[in-house]
Amino acid sequence: MAVEEEGLRVFQSVKIKIGEAKNIPPYPGPNKMRDCYCTVNLDQEEVFRTKTIEKSLCPFYGEDFYCEIPRSFRHLSFYIFDRDVFRRDSSIGKVAVKKEDLQKYHGKDNWFPLQPVCADSEVQGKVHLELRLSEVITDSGVVCHKLATRVLECQDLPIVNGQCDPYAAVSLLGPSRSEAKKTKVKRKTNNPQFDEVFFFEVTKPLSYTKRHFDVEEDDVDKLALKVDLWNASNLKFGDEFLGEVRVQLKVLGQSGVHDAWYFLQPRDNGHKSVKADELGSLRLNIVYTEDHVFLTEHYNPLRDLLLQSAHVEPVSASAAHILGEACREKQEAAVPLVRLFLHYGKIVPFLSAIAHAEINRTQDPNTIFRGNSLTSKCIDETMKLAGMHYLRVTLKPIIDEICADHKPCEIDPVKLKESENLDTNRENLRQYVDRIFSAITSSGVSCPTVMCDIFFSLRESAASRFQVDPDVRYTAVSSFIFLRFFAPAILSPSLFHLRPHHPDPCTSRTLTLISKTIQTLGSLAKSKSANFKESYMAAFYDYFNEQKYADAVKNFLDLISSSARWDQKSIETPIMLKEGFMIKRAQGRNRFGLKNFKKRWFRLTNHEFTYHKTKGEGALCSIPIENILAVERLEEESFKMKNMFQVIQPERALYIQANNCVEARDWIDILTKVSQCNRKRLSTFHPSAFLNGHWLCCKLSADAAPGCTPCTGGLPANIQLDVDGDRETERIYSLYSTYMSKLVKMQEACGSKSVYDGPEQEEYSTFVIDDPQETYKTLRLVISAVQTLEQQHTQYKRDKFRKTKYGSQEHPIGDQSFQCYIRQQSESSTYSI
Repeated sequence: MAVEEEGLRVFQSVKIKIGEAKNIPPYPGPNKMRDCYCTVNLDQEEVFRTKTIEKSLCPFYGEDFYCEIPRSFRHLSFYIFDRDVFRRDSSIGKVAVKKEDLQKYHGKDNWFPLQPVCADSEVQGKVHLELRLSEVITDSGVVCHKLATRVLECQDLPIVNGQCDPYAAVSLLGPSRSEAKKTKVKRKTNNPQFDEVFFFEVTKPLSYTKRHFDVEEDDVDKLALKVDLWNASNLKFGDEFLGEVRVQLKVLGQSGVHDAWYFLQPRDNGHKSVKADELGSLRLNIVYTEDHVFLTEHYNPLRDLLLQSAHVEPVSASAAHILGEACREKQEAAVPLVRLFLHYGKIVPFLSAIAHAEINRTQDPNTIFRGNSLTSKCIDETMKLAGMHYLRVTLKPIIDEICADHKPCEIDPVKLKESENLDTNRENLRQYVDRIFSAITSSGVSCPTVMCDIFFSLRESAASRFQVDPDVRYTAVSSFIFLRFFAPAILSPSLFHLRPHHPDPCTSRTLTLISKTIQTLGSLAKSKSANFKESYMAAFYDYFNEQKYADAVKNFLDLISSSARWDQKSIETPIMLKEGFMIKRAQGRNRFGLKNFKKRWFRLTNHEFTYHKTKGEGALCSIPIENILAVERLEEESFKMKNMFQVIQPERALYIQANNCVEARDWIDILTKVSQCNRKRLSTFHPSAFLNGHWLCCKLSADAAPGCTPCTGGLPANIQLDVDGDRETERIYSLYSTYMSKLVKMQEACGSKSVYDGPEQEEYSTFVIDDPQETYKTLRLVISAVQTLEQQHTQYKRDKFRKTKYGSQEHPIGDQSFQCYIRQQSESSTYSI
């Protein structure tokens, strides 16, 4: 979700690898081990949870999490929890990284010491205050100075134990005073509107004959206003602290007036500091990205250059290929390039051009596409994007069964457990391999068209280049579909979204053995048994040394690399796409039924959307996919509940609350995509609920009244339309900008005489320059387009710096990232705030 600014959209995303924890303090009891899991939180809102690692003080997680961040946040936090024998969860420690510090750790493994979890330090949200110092005439005719403190509102307060009933306590603090006053409690909201004013006497009464307003500076300097936010609790432990703000009265200055937003802060009440590593530490790899995307016309020059890449002769002189040469890792360039070319429907000619060039540079057919080239990385990324549903349909049902059954499949005699039988394990493994092999080789007609077109191009280029090798037309395709698509997905199903977490060690070993066998079956190597270093794998492979397996592979490869476009056939077996617990509001199908909220297990397949009382039970309600007319967010005012969305049907809307903002967005996305081809999809909807006889949004009284707001997801489900072309171009601009020094070196290399008639100089030896004149021409255009965008970004920052007010709702006081921004601008700019 983008944050809209004037002429600009800001996107935030984070990719995290949760590695391992070490030196967790032992459990205080005879059994020292702990069962630990780790959560990822935006401030205090949990958005991801790892699996639980049992009986360990150094748990290894090895889990990856990626999400588009749908809201502003102050901290990215990680909590380690221990689950005891009574299934109760208690926090051991946390890592909290400020948003402005995320770039320090970008893309590197870092060990973070765990800090104690204390209720007084768990704060989020902001408060709007207005202070006014004024003269007041008392009944006795003398003048005193009073402070009027207006607490207007708060935003984004945390939900504590499922509720938020906030109130504010306001105190004037000084050497000899501490008065406290409270607002009313606002029920069931984390965005309370208080708008209450409190008066505090600041100075002693002065003579009425005093001509000028005067407050002694020393007196004001010694005073501070403190605002504490609390959650009114019915529990015996008392109210929960939500955060505080301290404002020194000297901010009033000469005007005597101060109006500003403040971020709530934790309080320091003297907790003893914890020594480093006393609670253990957590290894994390964090990649945080913030894209500032302008209006589309700003990107036209650079985007046009990139999209022409397939038609540049030679392709090594194209803007896209140059990006691959400049980037330190080919993957950096491949991800935005593939998404951009997919979006504009030009991925096949681009991949065909760079693959053809790479094949022509390859000398040995046995090494075709073996390196991590731009071609191989781009085709990998295309298969991940275009083939994710195909992968899920083909492999997920069997992989789910393998993970659930836990059948022993170890065939290494050295690793065999005493209770296991080698022949039984071999048979278990053979059956799994047979089933997966059959699922893959019979799935050709379901392979996405874009993948088939790419494979056709690869096959033709390889067969033309190596005419004496009859099998090269197969190996060129199998090196991707088997070695880089199916085999990795079997090996690590969680990385391909086939499973929510990494499997347990025993299942992981089974999947490793299956993956190795499938990879070898698909490679069509001349001597397959020789491919295995382990003798037990060579012996196991003898089961599959039959011609029927090779024939099945070739038939499959022929089918998916045909130039004819194969229509997707409807899938008869329902495929589970997403499931999990959420809270739904009763739909009121019975006229007198209570419309209350209940926790239900939701399940989405390619056929229907259902909910159940618990997982595994029969469906309480089933909504066919063709009956979903729209899926949209529900405004919070409807039920005073966050993270709600609505699934709109012909007769009514189903209102659902997800567990967090990321999960809500994921459900909306997948429900929208699976229903986008429905013929009766709505073009408008009601963003609020129908309550008390009218729609809260437009106030119309007819429950069948047409929607008052345009729907956000009215386009057909197509991979090209799920990509933001401007955002991808902005990412490519950022890469060019990062590697500008390399682009300049490439320019120098093109102009260097050594490129024409001598050995390449040392610093240019890593660049592929087939045509120096064409490459130089492209580089000049790329650098010019990048510099123009750089100037626009700089101008935007300067304009924003001029307009932005510290203490506004967008940049509350206490916003460390904005303070850093102010400091950077004051150091690099002549503008002042």
